[in-house]
Amino acid sequence: MRNLILGLSLFFSAATSAQKTILIKCGKLLDSKTGIVSEKQNILIKGNQVVSVSNAVSAADSIIDLSNYFVMPGMIDCHTHVLLQGDITSEDYDVQVLKESIPYRTIRATKSAEKSLMNGFTTIRDLGTEGAGFADVDLKKGINKGVISGPRMIVSTLAMNTTGHYPIKASDYSWEIHLPKGVIEITGADEARRAVRQQIEQGADWIKIYADRGYYRLADGSFRSIPNFTTEEIKAIGDETLTSRKKLVAHAMTRDGILAAINAGASSIEHGSGMDEECMRVMAEKGIFWCPTLFVNEYVAEGRAKLGSPINLYFQQSIQATFKKAIKMGVKLAYGTDIGGYDWSLPQAKDFTYFVEWGLSPVQAIQTATTTAAELLGMQGKIGEIKEGSFADIIALKKDPTKDISVLQNVDWVMKDGKVYKH
Repeated sequence: MRNLILGLSLFFSAATSAQKTILIKCGKLLDSKTGIVSEKQNILIKGNQVVSVSNAVSAADSIIDLSNYFVMPGMIDCHTHVLLQGDITSEDYDVQVLKESIPYRTIRATKSAEKSLMNGFTTIRDLGTEGAGFADVDLKKGINKGVISGPRMIVSTLAMNTTGHYPIKASDYSWEIHLPKGVIEITGADEARRAVRQQIEQGADWIKIYADRGYYRLADGSFRSIPNFTTEEIKAIGDETLTSRKKLVAHAMTRDGILAAINAGASSIEHGSGMDEECMRVMAEKGIFWCPTLFVNEYVAEGRAKLGSPINLYFQQSIQATFKKAIKMGVKLAYGTDIGGYDWSLPQAKDFTYFVEWGLSPVQAIQTATTTAAELLGMQGKIGEIKEGSFADIIALKKDPTKDISVLQNVDWVMKDGKVYKH
């Protein structure tokens, strides 16, 4: 009897672990690398990976008919905040950090992650929990283990800044209250190294820094700021990050933060709204990626100006020319929204419309969220493409985004890792 039970156990275990095959029939299929759109192609999937892409009809355990749809790879958002729900004002931010517990914010974040997946973003790089500790690591685990639905997450845990230079400021409240912080604060190179090591120990995939602050516009229209770190501090962060085989990402608005971050080894610059031509030249020469996060600046600009901070309005006035110049100079553009900085009910694919209005073709815009984003994340051939050996991250739309980029704001069908999440 014991042998019989053992045999049945092994049989059912083998049957369960057998990877089923799926054949997807595509009406139109985008090759994100070449930009070519083909018709009547079939994608064969086994488990969570693509086996082949061809016009042949292969035998499969099941067939999904998308012959009336435009099919393309799942998109990648390289700058999200699932643990934030939009903050135009400092009060909006303070309410989340001071009045909402980390468990409550994490519960809300599960809905944000699911929303991102339903938006067609099958991979996200989440850049800072903003006072929610290492909850992003827990969310990543929950998704990987199938406890909750969401995109493949690459996390940065606690963004880094120097002591006293990031909200929430103690001077705004009673000095007797010990307030939580939106970041991890350091003073000195030794504390910088310790902070990097602690975050990696807790599960950080990337290390994020806030490289500058106090943004202002000069009479000639250019922008400057105050660097947050000393040269020793930022170099210690970069050295410890790269030595640990991780990557560094920098929130940086002007040359003061951008060039310091690049010199420290940053792989991508976030926002960069006030960058100048020297920044563009260095970024192009060194292959540094730019996530411009355009819609979020528009979202916050007017509200912050009414409260006495017009810098986002100034950025809004100049960013189109900055964008066009950066692209002309060869800066690599990776799609990143900063959603969470704006409300999760708003379109995650909104930034594509700026890209196309300001000079990119729809295919080039899509590539920023597929092949180029995959390159930034070091996952070329695994995400951002539908090819042999890639993850089965696939989306489908009734309309053709290579003709109208705005249709990416309404994705009809989503598969991640070979599992359909949106029908």
